[in-house]
Amino acid sequence: MTNTKNNFFSIIRPGTNTTYQDLGRKNLNHIGLPVGGAMDIRNYKLANSLLSDDSETLIEFAYQGPLLKFNGKEVKFAITGNVNFKIIRSKETEIGECYRSYNLKDGDQIDIISVLNSVYGYLAVEGGFQTDLSFGSSSTNTNARVGGNNGKKISNANQIILNNKNSNNFTKKLNYMNSKIEYIRVIKATNYNYFTDISKNDFFTKEFTVSKFSDRMGMRLSGPVIKNNVSTNIRSEGIIKGVIQIPSDGSPIIMLSDHGTIGGYPKIASVISADFDKVSQLPPGSKIKFEEITLKDAENLYNLYNLETQNLINQINQI
Repeated sequence: MTNTKNNFFSIIRPGTNTTYQDLGRKNLNHIGLPVGGAMDIRNYKLANSLLSDDSETLIEFAYQGPLLKFNGKEVKFAITGNVNFKIIRSKETEIGECYRSYNLKDGDQIDIISVLNSVYGYLAVEGGFQTDLSFGSSSTNTNARVGGNNGKKISNANQIILNNKNSNNFTKKLNYMNSKIEYIRVIKATNYNYFTDISKNDFFTKEFTVSKFSDRMGMRLSGPVIKNNVSTNIRSEGIIKGVIQIPSDGSPIIMLSDHGTIGGYPKIASVISADFDKVSQLPPGSKIKFEEITLKDAENLYNLYNLETQNLINQINQI
């Protein structure tokens, strides 16, 4: 048994956008709080499953991750996503491999150098991290200032404390590769008929590019201008993750995990839940197209997505 009472990470480099995340908080849209939580739910679940934990708080990072020094007895960690990282030990440096667990000892460092052709990666430790809870979740929402680390990104001023957890000597590994998405499947949204026939055709036949103006709130696209022939502003309505709003400039915005809970831009379509993980991982410059499907197909694809995710978790548990 390993006593992790005093285990913690000291932060040498915080990374560009490093936060605590879990599965988010539900049923709070009426007070202006979206579900939030990890942008890539599958990679969140796989990271925890590699350490035999289902839903512990983990660290989400974007583009360049943190450089952390471990202080304590011993602990296991795992990283998921398309991530370039290394483990710096006293006598050697080991190139890290995603989707496998590693042991850390006192003084070891994790250097998360960058993500590769994606946006988000995940660092999990056995037992998770000690974080603040807001409305039952540790997920950091920096706009609402709620969640872990007082609702702020992790910085050099912080110390990352680990929960107590009994350790074993088993390591786990999953052979898994993240796939890219070119066609984003959507269903029509409530204001679909606000847009001209030409623009509706353009939306489903022409190519869009992910712009650099993207964050956990939303992803702005550039491409054909989607023209509105009714009104470019509507009475504010509730909005959900994945909905695609069209502001007055005609450039689509896909609402992501930390989206506002109401909005006054007309909505042309909504990304299906089964595609959201892959959409969230699209870096600026990515080329995409939209494909319309039925609500029934969207439900079937979501069931398939959940089944595939559970099958991957089962593979890990059989190791």
